[in-house]
Amino acid sequence: MEKTRAERNRTITLDSAETERYLSKCAKTYPAGKADDCIIHGDALDVLCAMPDRIVDLLIVDPPYNLNKTFGDSKFRKTDDNEYRSFTETWIKKIKPLLKDAAAVYVCCDWKSSMIVGKLLQEHFYIQNRITWQREKGRGAARNWKNSMEDIWFATVSPKIFTFNVDNVKMRRRVIAPYKVNGRPKDWVESERGGFRDTYPSNFWDDISVPYWSMPENTDHPTQKPEKLLARLILASSNPGDIVMDPFLGSGTTAVVAKKLGRHYIGIEREGGYCALAQKRLELADTDTGIQGYSDGVFWERNTLALQHKFSKKDR
Repeated sequence: MEKTRAERNRTITLDSAETERYLSKCAKTYPAGKADDCIIHGDALDVLCAMPDRIVDLLIVDPPYNLNKTFGDSKFRKTDDNEYRSFTETWIKKIKPLLKDAAAVYVCCDWKSSMIVGKLLQEHFYIQNRITWQREKGRGAARNWKNSMEDIWFATVSPKIFTFNVDNVKMRRRVIAPYKVNGRPKDWVESERGGFRDTYPSNFWDDISVPYWSMPENTDHPTQKPEKLLARLILASSNPGDIVMDPFLGSGTTAVVAKKLGRHYIGIEREGGYCALAQKRLELADTDTGIQGYSDGVFWERNTLALQHKFSKKDR
């Protein structure tokens, strides 16, 4: 049964004809001789085996968490820790040869699977950090704390040689206690709308919301990641023209953000409906390159977006 949606609902949807048309644009296997800008409709564990070595600059992985979850026509069933460890190690071993020597790796997980993922990544890569982001959305629990956090492990192939563009991922925050020297702002900028400071990013992110019905990036994918989150990873750990890969692409957020930011992309997704959604979103990105919460070369603190258009270049 088709969902009844509110008048202002901006969720991206497809009818059957659109699904078929967009799905036809996807490859079935890795295209011979083509190393970028492709969505592959297939099982990642099969597709990865046919791909050439050392082509990926940045790997972003958002695998099924060890939870009961329905993805389109497929269902992922919760397993015991040993089975989930085996599943995780399988895709790690298949994808590791595809990474360049200076590649970075980000893996999303919930708090339970994080304990498994982190240990396995440490066996195969060099752990650089663990990011925790506050996604807010989540069901309350009568006998436990509401689960509203997720982890993202940051690892690299090399212990020291990897890309990290810290100036590209600074956070613009309001100045709460403006400090001045000789009457002039110190380490912050004064504008007609208040004071702002561009700060170095931490490994705790509390400024990113999961996509919801009124956001133009929203789809019906049950675990869609925000474009703002992917933008932060891509800007930090890749350069324009680099290849960004996501082997569990879902509705296409990694590929879409990579395109918007001038990177190439390779995405693999087993569900045809999500592949089609990804293709439609990529088409929309031809004319809409905006990323909510990222503007003027910085990431904006939550609830300051209304001020960003008031903060002109002459104020900086």
